[in-house]
Amino acid sequence: MAADGSTVNIPNSITLARIALAPLFVYLLLISPDPNSWQHWLATFVFVFAISTDGIDGAVARRTGKVTNLGKILDPIADKALLGSALLTLSFLGEIDWWITILILAREVAVTLYRVIVVKNKVIAASASGKLKTILQGVAIGAVLAPFEIWVPIWSFVEEGLLFVALASTLISGIQFFLSATKK
Repeated sequence: MAADGSTVNIPNSITLARIALAPLFVYLLLISPDPNSWQHWLATFVFVFAISTDGIDGAVARRTGKVTNLGKILDPIADKALLGSALLTLSFLGEIDWWITILILAREVAVTLYRVIVVKNKVIAASASGKLKTILQGVAIGAVLAPFEIWVPIWSFVEEGLLFVALASTLISGIQFFLSATKK
């Protein structure tokens, strides 16, 4: 609980807003998947804005003494809602290979299920490797969303490289998570 006993606070509200932006992002991307459309650019902006608030909610919570168990649970849910919906939508649109999306989401589902199973005994906060994984996924998805190949001919290689780095960090952080969880 937060120092004042309330779970309704600014950091948790920021996290809830990130969850609410996920369906808006998907809607904007699906109504006009053309990378040059204003809807695609707006979808890219919504994604970048939403993912950039990830660190803000935690920083505000720590600075103001408003860290709550609810916030520790909602934050990874918000990340998974936003990043998972982005991966699924971009795979559906043919922008990201399905096997990458499946591997990333399999790790996310496994970690989330484990957290849900043990939540009555302990709340597991995100680790440094989990936070790095989230940042790298956000950067990779942002790169895929931004239609920079119009101006940078090798942009597709940049996208692929970032996706592979994000995938590797996702799998490594998942292995680290379960190794750590089995030691406790």
